[in-house]
Amino acid sequence: MTKGRFNGLTDTQWQVLEPLLPDEPEKRGKGSPHAPWRPVCNTILWILITGSRWCDVPKGEQWGSRTGSHRWLGRWQADGTLDKIQSTLIETAELAGKLDWERLAADGFFSRRKGRRRAD
Repeated sequence: MTKGRFNGLTDTQWQVLEPLLPDEPEKRGKGSPHAPWRPVCNTILWILITGSRWCDVPKGEQWGSRTGSHRWLGRWQADGTLDKIQSTLIETAELAGKLDWERLAADGFFSRRKGRRRAD
C-alpha cells in the first residue's frame, strides 16, 4: 500500500483480518456462489480509505462487486463484525507502538487528548 492509495490487502494484513470475519455463508438454492471475503474486504476498505463513491470501485479479481460489498458492509455494521475488526486492529496497532494517543486525527479534525496541555 502506498501513501494515499489502497490496492488491496497484503498477505500479512489478510492473515490478521481473516480470523475476525464470520464463517463463509453456505450457498442457498440457485444463483451465484458467495464471493470470497478477501475481495469483499478489499472493496469495503477501498471505500473507507479513499472516501470514494461505490460506483467508482475498481474492477479486477482482487475487488468484490460493489453491490455485494455494500450489502456485507451493512450487515457487518449491524451485527458488530465491523466494530470487532476496528477494536482488534486498534489494539494490535497500539501494542506495536503504531498509535500516538497524544495526537488524534479523524477526517481532517485534529485534537489533543484532554488533560494534556501544550506548552507555548
